[in-house]
Amino acid sequence: MFGNLFKKKGAVRLRRTVQAPENTVIWAVGDIHGRSDLLKPLVNEMLADLAASSAGRKVVVFLGDYVDRGPDSKGVIDFLASLPDRYPAEFHFLRGNHEDRMEAFLTDPTLGAGWCDYGGREALLSYGITAPSQRDDVEGWKAASEALNAAMGPSQRAFLERQEMFIGLGDYFFAHAGAKPGVALENQSTHDLMWVRQTFLDDPRPFDRVVVHGHTPTENVHADHRRIGIDTGAYATGVLSALRLEGEARSLLQTSKSGSGIEVSRGSI
Repeated sequence: MFGNLFKKKGAVRLRRTVQAPENTVIWAVGDIHGRSDLLKPLVNEMLADLAASSAGRKVVVFLGDYVDRGPDSKGVIDFLASLPDRYPAEFHFLRGNHEDRMEAFLTDPTLGAGWCDYGGREALLSYGITAPSQRDDVEGWKAASEALNAAMGPSQRAFLERQEMFIGLGDYFFAHAGAKPGVALENQSTHDLMWVRQTFLDDPRPFDRVVVHGHTPTENVHADHRRIGIDTGAYATGVLSALRLEGEARSLLQTSKSGSGIEVSRGSI
């Protein structure tokens, strides 16, 4: 499945001028998928950048899909949930389709087999829970759901419940998956904000803001006149990407897994 989603496209320069709000620095982080090893050094670099900035407003937007597929969904949620109390920045945690299915499994065990088809099994393992081997194991899925409910602390449950669907900042609109063409950004459905793919990616019509999104992994960060996609498939590629916006300027920060540890690199689009 991943091979069909992973488009080998290089970054394309935006063809219209867009700006972040005045006196504001924004960082946006792509899909993490359980890669706490890549997340923590990336966040440390972003926070150091914000601490050095003289901007009056400092914003960090996480674009969703914190869990599943990678090895440490629990560690990712624990880390993200702790950030607002530890650092003086404005944090926004958007809801991805993977968080949506994870939370749904907490109340409906029958969804477990479908969730595990695209990464839930690894998320359960990060909590010390082994998913049933059989899709029709009703009692097994019920037990797994109960175990996950017991393993999640109040801060993790609150983190899931308080996620936002989108945020608009200046000439940018941030959502997990993107937006449905022909529908005003403020009128987008929650389903499209979390799940839309080809109808959003393939339609050439621009929105009134540039959409910054994850959900669809690409080998390189993709940017054009209507969208910037920053999901670089961290769970499979070992590369996690973040986008920095200030005024008209845009730059990239990435952490990647190498034989000697985690490397940090910077670039522009």
